[in-house]
Amino acid sequence: MTKPLAAADFATLVATIAEIHHSLAEQAARAVNVSLTLRNWLIGAYIREYEQKGSDRAQYGEALLERLSQTLAQTGTVRYHARELRRCRAFYLTYPEIRGTLSPQFTDLPELVIPAVPDGVDSAFAEVPNRGTLPPELAIPAQRLVKSLSFSHFGELLAVEDPLKRRFYEIECLRGNWSVRELKRQIHSLYYERSGLSTDKNKLADYVLTQAEHALPVLNVRDPYVFEFLGLKSKEVMYESVLEDAILDNLQEFLLELGHGFCFEARQKRILIGDEHYFIDLVFYHRILKCHVLVELKLAEFSHENIGQLNTYVSWYKKNMTRDGDNPPIGILLCTHKKHSLVEFALAGMDNQLFVSKYQLELPKREEIERFLAEKLEEARDINE
Repeated sequence: MTKPLAAADFATLVATIAEIHHSLAEQAARAVNVSLTLRNWLIGAYIREYEQKGSDRAQYGEALLERLSQTLAQTGTVRYHARELRRCRAFYLTYPEIRGTLSPQFTDLPELVIPAVPDGVDSAFAEVPNRGTLPPELAIPAQRLVKSLSFSHFGELLAVEDPLKRRFYEIECLRGNWSVRELKRQIHSLYYERSGLSTDKNKLADYVLTQAEHALPVLNVRDPYVFEFLGLKSKEVMYESVLEDAILDNLQEFLLELGHGFCFEARQKRILIGDEHYFIDLVFYHRILKCHVLVELKLAEFSHENIGQLNTYVSWYKKNMTRDGDNPPIGILLCTHKKHSLVEFALAGMDNQLFVSKYQLELPKREEIERFLAEKLEEARDINE
C-alpha cells in the first residue's frame, strides 16, 4: 500500500489508515451485495419449486405469497412483503444463469429445481420466462453481473420486459458503473429507444457515459434491502448527518414536552409508494386533534420539491392510515440554512381557514419551532468551534 510504517511520517500514517478503511469497506460492500443478491435468487427458486412440487400447494393457490409473507413476519426476524417475494420469483426466472455462481452447498441440494439448460447452450441464453434468447456476442458472465450490480439494480432491470433492451441496460450499467438512480433515470428517459434512433450511437453513448452518476464502492445502508438484510433498524442507518440526528432527537422531545397532545408513533417511518420506499423523519398522533402529524427536517433552504414531497406523504397517510373518527393528517416541514429557519405546513386537501381556526390552536407556533431550530444550530456551531 504505502512505505513501511517504521519509515513513515504522520501524513503517511493517515493515508495508510484511510486506504485500509476504504479497501476493506469496498470488500464488505461487495460481499453484502453479492450475498443479498444470491439470497433473493434462492428465495425465488424455492418459491417456484414449491409452486410446482409442494405437497400441500393446493391449499394456498393464488394466495401463496400473501400467506407466506404473513407467516414469515410471525417469525419476528424475516419480513417480506408479498410484492418482494414476487420480485424474488421473477428474479429467479429472469436470471437462471446465476445458478453458476452459487456455492456447492446450494447447487448440490437435490430438491432445488433450476430451469434446465440444453447441453452446449450457455445458460445466459436459455429459453425461460422473461428471458428469451440473445446472441452470443452479448454474453455477460453471471459472476460479473452478481459482483457488479446490487439487487436494487436488478430490481430496476426486472421491470424491463424485453430481453434485448434489458441486456442493453445491463451492458451500459456495467460499462458506466451506474448508480441505481442513474439506471432508473436512463430507463425512464428511454435511452435504449434514443440509441436506436440516433445516427451516431457512439457519440450518444460517450455523452451518457460522461454525464452519468456513478455508483460509489461503499455499503449503501440507505438501501432498504441492505439494512433489512443486515438486521438493522431504520433509525440506526437513515440519518444523513450527526447534526440531523441531534436535531431530530431534540425535536422529538421538544414536541412531546409542549403538552399539546403529541403522542410519538414512529421515527424514520418507512412507507411504500408504488415500487419505492420513502422515509418520514417523525410521525406523531395528536390525541386532541385526532390526526397524524408528519414532520420532515431538511438541512437546506426551502424548495417547492420539499413541500411537494411532504404533501405526497400526507396524502398517502390520509388514504392509507386514516381511520374512522380521525381528522386529515398534517405535515410540518422544517428547513434550516445558515441562520435562517423556515416552517411550512402541508395539508391533505383541507380548507386553509379550517386549518388556521382549528389546528393552529393546538399545534406549536411557527415562531416556537423556528426558535428551537435556531438554538440547536447555534449549539452545534459552538460544539464544532
